[in-house]
Amino acid sequence: MTAWRCDCTVSPPVRHAVTQLLAAVLLSACVASKPAADSPRASATGPAVVSSSEATSNPQDSEAGATGTDASAPGPETLGTPGASSGATDSAPVTAPDGHEAPSMGTEPPPPEDPLAQGIPTPGDLKRLDFRGGEPRVPVRLMEGRNEVTFSPRGRMRLRFGGPDEKMLDAAAGTRWTVRVTQGSPAVLSARVQLAEFRMADRAGLQAALESWREKGLAVRAQVLGSVYGIAGKVIDNRRTLLLVDEVLTPEAAGHKQAELLRSHGVQTTLFEEVRTPSKAILEVRDEAGVVVGLAQDRLDAETPDGAGFDVRQVEYGVGYDFHGFEDRTFRGALQLVVDRSGRLAVVNVVPLEDLLKGLVPAEIFARAHSEALKAQAVTARGEVLAKVGIKHLADPYLLCSEQHCAVYRGRTGEAASTTAAVEATRGEGLFSEDGRLVDSVYSAVCGGHTEDNDVVWGGPPDPSLRGRPDVIGPVGAHPLPASLERWLTTANLPAACRLSSFAQPSKFRWEKRFTAEQVDTRLKRLGVGRVQALALTDRGVSGRAAVLTVSGDKGATQVRGELNIRRLFGMLNSSMAVVEAERDAGGRLTGWLFRGGGWGHGVGMCQTGAIGRAEAGQRYQDILRHYFNGAEVAPIY
Repeated sequence: MTAWRCDCTVSPPVRHAVTQLLAAVLLSACVASKPAADSPRASATGPAVVSSSEATSNPQDSEAGATGTDASAPGPETLGTPGASSGATDSAPVTAPDGHEAPSMGTEPPPPEDPLAQGIPTPGDLKRLDFRGGEPRVPVRLMEGRNEVTFSPRGRMRLRFGGPDEKMLDAAAGTRWTVRVTQGSPAVLSARVQLAEFRMADRAGLQAALESWREKGLAVRAQVLGSVYGIAGKVIDNRRTLLLVDEVLTPEAAGHKQAELLRSHGVQTTLFEEVRTPSKAILEVRDEAGVVVGLAQDRLDAETPDGAGFDVRQVEYGVGYDFHGFEDRTFRGALQLVVDRSGRLAVVNVVPLEDLLKGLVPAEIFARAHSEALKAQAVTARGEVLAKVGIKHLADPYLLCSEQHCAVYRGRTGEAASTTAAVEATRGEGLFSEDGRLVDSVYSAVCGGHTEDNDVVWGGPPDPSLRGRPDVIGPVGAHPLPASLERWLTTANLPAACRLSSFAQPSKFRWEKRFTAEQVDTRLKRLGVGRVQALALTDRGVSGRAAVLTVSGDKGATQVRGELNIRRLFGMLNSSMAVVEAERDAGGRLTGWLFRGGGWGHGVGMCQTGAIGRAEAGQRYQDILRHYFNGAEVAPIY
């Protein structure tokens, strides 16, 4: 039984105007009273956003670029259950800048007109965190590109159609509803090529990159991405500066530009997309009999006032992977059905952060692991979600996706009692450095016995909380260090936490990977050096991970910079903590290449398998995190 009724509430345009005015006042007060490097005091009732995605206005002062730096956002390479994020992840935890200095090279960029929406022409409310109750609610994409979606509320449902009339549909628990897209038109996107990413404080890096790209004759610009906001008095700052080619292109033309830059400068790049014309569609709501009971323009909002949540049929997952499939899943929180960039349907779960973590943490680490390791994972994952807000999916109607690109999330369907207990035991907790800033709590699956410095893997200035250190249990001095990498990789019975863990996998701790000469020539063909004659891994960090690969061929030589770029060239090597040697036949002819290495993942921050080993050795989660993040302390965010 359903019923239409009107709800006399403040309309979305009015709410938006009030929020916009409040944010503008906060921004104005902050800029007038403090240097740009300072952060505002945050209200206990919600976020005070004072900076977000904005292009610097003076290219002569603040544009820059960098040759060969890793332009991709660093990510969590995690262990876990099938279908979870893995060491082959190309992205996930993002390095959050420390935010101590302004992004410009002498000129402060003017504030944008709307510091909350930042001019992104997508359904604006989806792009912001909702802080009702002090705990942020996060919009996470469950799937997109669908022509129709079927779902059922687990409690009484209220479906909002939006528009000036604020029409709503009330429905009983267990009823089934289908939403279909009609008259859909895709968004028009533009793109710039992203050359590099810098922490906000890295003025020297920006200046050096600016001079380098000027010498190469390429026009570039800097763009600040991310925001500063507060939750219950804690400052969250995930701003960073992107280096973009100034030329605005279509996505297709930008792809050609990327190929050109790779050939001419050996630079691996990514794309920074912006919406020029938003997608549009009419959404039809049909009941169980297939009867159309209502229409909405571009978006529908469904919620269960009692918090019972929803069952969503045939949720698509693993897109682009060999485990791609469909599964009926159950979710806490609310649903938003919205037009995606293709003009089709996306399903977005707006879920409280703690409930999000309940469905996320089991996909990041073994749910059967020691409880103290699970608590450590819950704290790091909480910080990682907050670090991604406003950084990814800028051209999409959601903040995060539920796949490897952001963090694997299956909702209530993926929850486990052990990880739920860990999330609840650490509710609202994050890691904070000595200066009170939220630590960028990145993690990887297996460090190989030694973690790595953030600047070696991702460039930019050193982060005091992300310093590489031996990850052995017991005295450190009794064993070789990665400075002697050959000895380090062949040392037997190294008491590394990630080797001693009951979840350790020998093939991840130490490994070999072979390629034929023909395979390497094919993989490196686009570098333009011809048949490869020599490979050399250099510019190593404290863990032995290499930041530069020098490739010499019969037509020339070049260098590939960036730990992730090196690994991608060879089909995602387990890590760049490796040595490489040529293999030859009896006549001395080159036949192949052998990589021998250790670890699985970038190695920065927490070693997940090592955390389990430390927990099994009796360490509490606070001690585990203090070790991996150089003395950072666990403290409540909200």
